[in-house]
Amino acid sequence: MEKATTGPADPGTLAGGYDTLEDMLRAKLAPDEFADALRLMQGSNMGGTVRELALDDAVGDAAREGDFDLKAFAFEASREQMRLKRVTRIGLMQNKIVLTTTAPVKEQRGAMWKRCCEMIDAAGAARVNVLCLQEAWTMPFGFCTREKYPYVEFAESAEDGPTTQLLMDKARQYNMVIVSPILERDEAHAGTIWNTAVVISNNGSYLGKHRKNHIPRVGDFNESTYYMEGNTGHPVFETAFGKIAINICYGRHHPLNWQAFGLNGAEIVFNPSATIGALSEPMWSVEGRNAAIANSYYVASINRVGTEIFPNAFTSGDGNEAHHDFGHFYGSSYVAAPDASRTPSLSRCRDGLMVCDVNLGLCQQVKDKWGFQMTARYDLYNNFFSRFSKMDYKPQVVHDPNSRVVRVQAKED
Repeated sequence: MEKATTGPADPGTLAGGYDTLEDMLRAKLAPDEFADALRLMQGSNMGGTVRELALDDAVGDAAREGDFDLKAFAFEASREQMRLKRVTRIGLMQNKIVLTTTAPVKEQRGAMWKRCCEMIDAAGAARVNVLCLQEAWTMPFGFCTREKYPYVEFAESAEDGPTTQLLMDKARQYNMVIVSPILERDEAHAGTIWNTAVVISNNGSYLGKHRKNHIPRVGDFNESTYYMEGNTGHPVFETAFGKIAINICYGRHHPLNWQAFGLNGAEIVFNPSATIGALSEPMWSVEGRNAAIANSYYVASINRVGTEIFPNAFTSGDGNEAHHDFGHFYGSSYVAAPDASRTPSLSRCRDGLMVCDVNLGLCQQVKDKWGFQMTARYDLYNNFFSRFSKMDYKPQVVHDPNSRVVRVQAKED
């Protein structure tokens, strides 16, 4: 079976062939200049950049043999006298599709299982406590095509489908919570399809699920052809390793979506995504980090990798010619902390595993320092949104009766 490729020139590399922005700056700047650049770009955790974390040699060997990027870091917090230190080791996985999009569905899914299980095994060897895969990880992101088949055939039960059963075994094997974002088929409700993240407990049992709250209708993101907005609210899953939540992909553009997970008590919010460079890359490094700051929790931003080619050309509704690919999924997964620090990114063009120790005490320490929640004025905004959501809402605009609006007519080119 033909394997997927990223084309004759890998669009994942930056000018000069660099794999990440950090690699480019490291090569171009003097050491002291590079250190200052990192301080401004990635913030400071306990007085310095986020420190690297040493992993067992077996994990590095697995990354080399499996040809995937491996990075590991640790976030620190101040020592406290009354609360026990709580450190959770999280894992983020990003990957390309393995076979071409024209391969039989069962073979595509099986190849993805095999590839991702290699990285899951590496995460297990790294003693990861909570692992999250990318959005719709078992399949190509075929929603750009607007073709129902074969892509809806990747959908399966969240509770006991074959992918969930596979990962239940892995969770049990490694005592690891696994977040598995898949295309869900809800047989109990007329076979409706959802974009869903399944949460599997470290004991190998099904813990729950969350369905994507915000569905994009921009560019080639034609997802509402397949599924609509989720109906699970903003659940936080209390695991053996901390309180986690999942803000799926496009939900990261909605600040209130992030906030609701925080108000429900989340300490770590995963953002499994599938997004392309031409559309969102300037926003990528900002949004997850900003959410971590504003809500005083950790954010783990995960993006798929590669350029996926589809057999039938499709248009984007922008007047340009039909094309066979979505664009380049630029990876660059990272973790951001509530103190405004963040890790470097994983590769823009390679499969990757990031391992991070996150000190959960930092969440409360930042809340105590900055008081964002204490000063939030929820009653004020509750009143505003209550009025705004009514049909007779009138914007609160103060007009100057003595001013005259000047309308400027644009000149023709």
